[in-house]
Amino acid sequence: MTEQNYQAMRRAMVESQLRTTGVNDPRVLAAMGAVAREDFVPAERRALAYADATIPLGNRRAVNPPMALGLLLVESRLTGKERALVIGAATGYAAAVVAWLTASVVAIEEDAALAATASGALEGTGVILAQGPLAAGHLAGAPYDFILIDGAVEDVPAAIIDQVADGGRIATGLVEQGVTRLAVGRVVGDAVGFVTFADAAITPLPGFAAPRGFSF
Repeated sequence: MTEQNYQAMRRAMVESQLRTTGVNDPRVLAAMGAVAREDFVPAERRALAYADATIPLGNRRAVNPPMALGLLLVESRLTGKERALVIGAATGYAAAVVAWLTASVVAIEEDAALAATASGALEGTGVILAQGPLAAGHLAGAPYDFILIDGAVEDVPAAIIDQVADGGRIATGLVEQGVTRLAVGRVVGDAVGFVTFADAAITPLPGFAAPRGFSF
């Protein structure tokens, strides 16, 4: 597979997967058209880098479909001035895209092997990579104007909500009765209200199970 092949596949992703499914923000399209997704997937799966599907990374982790990321970023209405945190960096693809759309990005990953991969893939992007428990967020860089939890979660812990600046946003996939729906929430004070807007097949992140008796 040549660089020209990947560039053609990237253009096809933008035109066929993103524009046709509501990803219509020019800045988001430009960012996703610029980041070489093939650099963030295992070598043996690079031919699938632009497929409209999750790309397994092992240990129940994956790179999520481009459409899901694009829709979350459109609905987040980023201005370019945000301090951002990406939770669940995996190999770093989502963080690299967010870096095109915000002022600064911290990405956190708890899997040591994935963090090592992301460190190399994110070189030169300006993204600061940290390693630690995903459900704890990254308090050292708080407050953030935008947090992307790149995966499906049953619960957004208070520890993460507390790291968002007043008026800031959290974007993720919320699991409701077994169905994952993309959602963006705005934080006001110490509370967040989520609005769901589309179903999506994205990979659950470890550490975000809902407490017993909890439901959105």
